[in-house]
Amino acid sequence: MTISARPILSFADFRRVRALRWVFAAAVLAALAAPGAADARRPPTVRAGAYDGTWNVVFATQAGNCSSTNSVPFTVSGTHLSSAGGGKVTGGISRGGVVAVRISVGLSAASGRGRLAGNAGAGRWSGVISGDRCSGSWQATRS
Repeated sequence: MTISARPILSFADFRRVRALRWVFAAAVLAALAAPGAADARRPPTVRAGAYDGTWNVVFATQAGNCSSTNSVPFTVSGTHLSSAGGGKVTGGISRGGVVAVRISVGLSAASGRGRLAGNAGAGRWSGVISGDRCSGSWQATRS
């Protein structure tokens, strides 16, 4: 039985690997030096937005064995959503009013999407409330 050294030599040629590392490093440095790269590395600042304030959201159940309505207040500050009492609220809002939110109270949690406009908004939600999978719609009004 003979063992050929040829396949082993192809793995031993590290010049190609070293060259690829340099190409990758150069690409990363070029991306960091590109215009606007410094802005991409900075954390986003929270600016006052058109939707800032406290919102009261009423959830209506349309599918599942959950209570027919629940209400949760939340606060909008810039592009961020947070709790205004009544559970943990996380999420965001775009400049155009598109909302994505997650609300949890104890073991119950729901996610929703929708839109705010002026002092009102509406959308859809789904989640597990008190162990039951439910879904429905929501409506919001700004206080």
